[in-house]
Amino acid sequence: MEMNMGEFDAALKEHYTDERIYNMVYANNPLLALMPKYEQFGGRNLPVPIIFGNPQGRSATFSTAKKNKTPSKITQFTLKRMKDYALASVDNETLEASRGNPNAFMEALATEVDGSIQSATRSLAIAMYGSGSGSIGKIKVSGFSVGGTTLTLDDTENITNFEVGMTLAVSATNGGTATSVKAGVMKIVGVNRNTGVITMGETVDNADPLKGIAAIADGDYIFVEGDYDLRLSGLEAWLPSGTVSSDPFFGVNRTADVTRLAGQSINGSMLPIEEALIDGITRASREGGNVSHIFLSFSKWGDLEKALGSKVTYVDVGATANIGFRGIMLNGPKGPVRVIPDQNAPSNRAFGLQLDTWKCYSLGPAVKMLMSDGNRILREADSDSVELRVGGYAQLGCRAPGFNFNLQLSS
Repeated sequence: MEMNMGEFDAALKEHYTDERIYNMVYANNPLLALMPKYEQFGGRNLPVPIIFGNPQGRSATFSTAKKNKTPSKITQFTLKRMKDYALASVDNETLEASRGNPNAFMEALATEVDGSIQSATRSLAIAMYGSGSGSIGKIKVSGFSVGGTTLTLDDTENITNFEVGMTLAVSATNGGTATSVKAGVMKIVGVNRNTGVITMGETVDNADPLKGIAAIADGDYIFVEGDYDLRLSGLEAWLPSGTVSSDPFFGVNRTADVTRLAGQSINGSMLPIEEALIDGITRASREGGNVSHIFLSFSKWGDLEKALGSKVTYVDVGATANIGFRGIMLNGPKGPVRVIPDQNAPSNRAFGLQLDTWKCYSLGPAVKMLMSDGNRILREADSDSVELRVGGYAQLGCRAPGFNFNLQLSS
């Protein structure tokens, strides 16, 4: 019996329930799993209002108080969704070969569907920490040999962002304008996860823009092709390190009150890790925050565990009924703080968050099978295959940046 498109769709619907997709999305991505979510982000944009100053008509003298009256300082971040897609194809011969055997069909198809969901998930989880530029790594200075086929990452920890088969572009700047992207692309054929070395299918400085990037240089930022300045604004965007630009951020000039509108930027690189984290917690508490979670890389979590020694206290943090994470408990001035390792976190940063001030706003689930026409799979017009589409439309938002911190740790 032939398995038609309707039966394909029914099999997919039965196999890929919402619970299964949520589990696949959240299982290894703590920040994404624990981040509060709002999945009804309709319309063209979504305002997130914030009060960053109280009325200042106050004085011990009535006439002076009346003279100096000022209203509350209120503004709003006007969020816009960002798109992301992960597509996969399965050739028709494979589908025909599983005719009459739904289990064989699902086995053939599941690898591509699962892989697409995981690709979209990792893309979102990585972007949650980023600045919106789309950068997933940086080429080490003196990291590659001109005429060679390999690149060495500036930060080996970023190797988890790269996969065989990715098509990459580079830029000398970490965001800015699309014209900053250098001409040409390169495709990954090998990844060394111990050394941070990536091998390309062609020489990296090839003059042929389809097989390399002639102007590539040490220190360039690396992007998946098509991502430059098109990712959601993650923690590094909401809580920028260093100087805060006067350029509007979702319509707001944050220099009016950098701390309350752009969060706490703290340099703890000269301190032991446990002291640096406590400094971050106390700074946020001073500003009225109540940091509930700190997210950092596995290597820095290990440094903290070793530094605490016999004083370490572990805690299990649940995200859903079936998904949880192991963390370390620190005591802050306003209560316990859970420190959780995340493979997507940068290696030299710790982000302290009061999670109830954040939301991932999305149009439906942030990662889902795209089927607005009701079809989970589509016949491809230009090949003997069917296509599956996974993706989402999302943006990160914070209604009290000053209650949160971005802490620089030692390299």
